[in-house]
Amino acid sequence: MPSRSGSRGRRPRPAPEVAAPTAVQVSSSGSSEEGSDEEEEEGSEGSGDGARSPGGSASKYKAAESEAEAEDPCLPSCPICMVAWTADGSHRVSCIPCGHVYGRHCLEMWLLQYGKKKAPCPQCGKRYTQNNIINLYVPEIVVPNNDLEKQVLSLRERNEYLEKQQAKLLEEIKEHKRQIMLQQNIIYESNKKRQRVTEQSSDGILGAELIASHTKDIDHNNLSSFALQNEFLVDGARVMGIDASSQIILTSGRAHGVSAEHILTKVSMFHGHGMEKIHLPPDTKAIRDICVLPGGHVVFASLGRKLSIFSMATNNVVLQYDLPAPGWSCSGDYTTSSHIYAGLQNGMLLVFDIRQTSAPLHSSMGLSTHPVHTIHCAVDGSGSRKVFSASSIGPCVWDASENRPSLVSGMENQGVCISLACSSPSSDVLVASYRPRVELPDAIATSQASTPQSPAPTVSGKLGCHTLLRRTTATSFARDHICSGSVSELRMSKSAIIPCRDNQHLFAYGDESLYGVRTWRLPSFQRYTDLKPHRQPVLDLRYAESSTGERYLGCLSAEKLQVFTIR
Repeated sequence: MPSRSGSRGRRPRPAPEVAAPTAVQVSSSGSSEEGSDEEEEEGSEGSGDGARSPGGSASKYKAAESEAEAEDPCLPSCPICMVAWTADGSHRVSCIPCGHVYGRHCLEMWLLQYGKKKAPCPQCGKRYTQNNIINLYVPEIVVPNNDLEKQVLSLRERNEYLEKQQAKLLEEIKEHKRQIMLQQNIIYESNKKRQRVTEQSSDGILGAELIASHTKDIDHNNLSSFALQNEFLVDGARVMGIDASSQIILTSGRAHGVSAEHILTKVSMFHGHGMEKIHLPPDTKAIRDICVLPGGHVVFASLGRKLSIFSMATNNVVLQYDLPAPGWSCSGDYTTSSHIYAGLQNGMLLVFDIRQTSAPLHSSMGLSTHPVHTIHCAVDGSGSRKVFSASSIGPCVWDASENRPSLVSGMENQGVCISLACSSPSSDVLVASYRPRVELPDAIATSQASTPQSPAPTVSGKLGCHTLLRRTTATSFARDHICSGSVSELRMSKSAIIPCRDNQHLFAYGDESLYGVRTWRLPSFQRYTDLKPHRQPVLDLRYAESSTGERYLGCLSAEKLQVFTIR
């Protein structure tokens, strides 16, 4: 008869000396455990009653137990055989009335070992029968491989370390870039002063007048002066919008990473570290144009066929329209705060009323199916609303009473229109920028034989032209002066008309030969000044004026954002 003295108060001995089920692999070292189980089984056969004997089998059991616990103390396993139980099969996880959990096979063998219909629980001694064994239905039990777990933990630690190192290196790179930008500013200002000194010396200006010229303009007829207010590192930005009243700039571009999403970056114009990343809905895709509206809202058109209204206060998209084609441009309305405009990739112009969220208020087909890359809403001398747009065929005027726009007279066959600047809110002056069309080889040969060649630019870009258009009547414009400039061969660039005193204007454009902004006087197109260059081409250029009269010019490239104060 088996003794019951060892069933209470201490860990039970593996009386049945049950071999571990071969179907369950606890770890990569499972073969050694099977060997120890076989040795225990042989020892129990030799001793006759290994369950009650405190001899060698118990010491082997303790060794196996300590080995299993040392291998993984958190591994769920049967307290009798120290082998992980399974979700089904002969060694499935089971319990008895006292609540303790074992493998079913071990409970049955434990009951058989006692040779009675009842046997004590190996942990608490409460007796149970064969009918008391309850199968527990649990999700599939996954027994981890300890070696793989260690490898995973090691890789995770390595990954965390590398991520920290990457973040540290990125910060160091940003700091180096800031230092380089500061040094470039010093060099640029020094060269500018030296150039002024040289020009004044050649004009005979000496002594105190020469020194004073370092801090004030030598030309008393200067329309405006540009002071570089701030520079920001903005990797990957492509388009921008300026809220001059709130002194906030929004830029948009693709975030870092293989499948990076498009994000907005909110930049405080006068705080070097005031940048906030804003994630957009995943179906927005790339933003092509941004327009700041009154009242703290921004509208942007995106290639995800969305026209979105964004709240600057909550940093959320508060209204979104579905477009029939990808959006390329957008604008607000100076005559009413409820109307917004969207130019599409297929040449359409849509008008929306933000008080109606179901469909556009009005839609018109363009003169071509080329993308509408620029929209300006302005007023004429009589206060009537005028909507101007530009696609590759040239600048157009839209009339709400007609279904199609009209091309500005005299602008046929000028080349590929890549930009249109408007003197908003009035529309008395327009400047359209063009690059040459890519002609067929035969046409190129004919034109080369009949016309003299224009000088090609000696640096990057393509030789294009800027054409001034001046209003003659309420609905017509006349072509005025033209100047040449280095323009992009691929991009639809942005330009701006800056109002100055005495009803005069400056024209600003991101010149490809400079990698910076060049300004001209209007209407003569006399070169005015070149602003500090970038190391990459200018992608976007925006002029903005606050409600209190402060004027700003923003200049964006793929590497940095410049903010100029205009005085």
